[in-house]
Amino acid sequence: MDEICADRLWVCEAMRRIQADFNRSADTHLIKAELPGFKDQTLYLKDESIHPSGSLKHRLARSLYLYGLCNGKIGPDTAIVESSSGSTAVSEAYFAKILGLRFIAVVPKGTAQSKLDQIRFYGGETRAVEAADIYAEAERTAHELGGHYMDQFTYAERATDWRGNNNIAESLFAQLELEEHKLPDWVVMSAGTGGTSATIGRYIRYRGDLAAKTQLCVADPENSVFYDHFVSGDPFLRLATRSRIEGIGRPRVEASFQPQVIDRMVQVPDAASIATIHWLEDILGRKCGGSTGTNVWAALHLMDEMRRASRPGSVATLICDGGERYLDTYYSPEWLAAQDLDIEPHLATLKAMAG
Repeated sequence: MDEICADRLWVCEAMRRIQADFNRSADTHLIKAELPGFKDQTLYLKDESIHPSGSLKHRLARSLYLYGLCNGKIGPDTAIVESSSGSTAVSEAYFAKILGLRFIAVVPKGTAQSKLDQIRFYGGETRAVEAADIYAEAERTAHELGGHYMDQFTYAERATDWRGNNNIAESLFAQLELEEHKLPDWVVMSAGTGGTSATIGRYIRYRGDLAAKTQLCVADPENSVFYDHFVSGDPFLRLATRSRIEGIGRPRVEASFQPQVIDRMVQVPDAASIATIHWLEDILGRKCGGSTGTNVWAALHLMDEMRRASRPGSVATLICDGGERYLDTYYSPEWLAAQDLDIEPHLATLKAMAG
């Protein structure tokens, strides 16, 4: 009985620490982008990079820890294991440090060194394997240690309360409340696990006023199966390659991806995603990560459709993380050349489109 009480007291303290972090970090900012080429259409960017661990995945990590704690999967001596290309692992390492838990990230070989450094900064460990092996290796490691495999790709869509509790959708629409176009025509989101797009799509349907106006568009990069799955419905699709846009795109259809709540999907070339973050630096005066480029490229094309139809309104999307993690890749001319990525034609398209 004393042991049960001690464990439950630890869980109560763990919950307090996680909620205290939430109170300290409050909410992320919503930026209204000034684009001269779009006089009647407005682009809003919800800046998830300002979370303490630096990305949108801070929300997911918090939800996964709360889910694990409330379901009795995490205790005072539990080793936490995750399969991640970087940002989720960084955020989970952050919370593991808060709780005093061991954290191990199983990452694909070639993950950006800056992300590995951040995981280690928060006291986490990394194990690099081939991209196709990250799931099995993470599960094996957790079993070997008697730990808990977070498994973001399965639990992302169920760990977050999509009806509210300050999830990203509720926060976004609350921040839009005083804007001229407070109900956006589109929300654009790229998919990594599919958890965020599931939360947004479900919340839109939950809110009747949104369901009549707002649609969800999911942008998918090259070397990802989500778009083809959306079109074909085939859940067994597989790719042998990994996405160059870190944090999004998957070689298999993940359990958290919910196509039924998505209104449209678009494929975005990697060169276009990277060109967009170079263009966006001139707009915002700061660098953003590659997945932000995927989001904004799709958002601008939706705004262009609205402009050609003479339809005023707004589109909202996310800044998923900052660009400082990608100085040796997306912002490196040498890396772009090695990847045979020519961003100049896409830069010309963006400048012509947005002014």
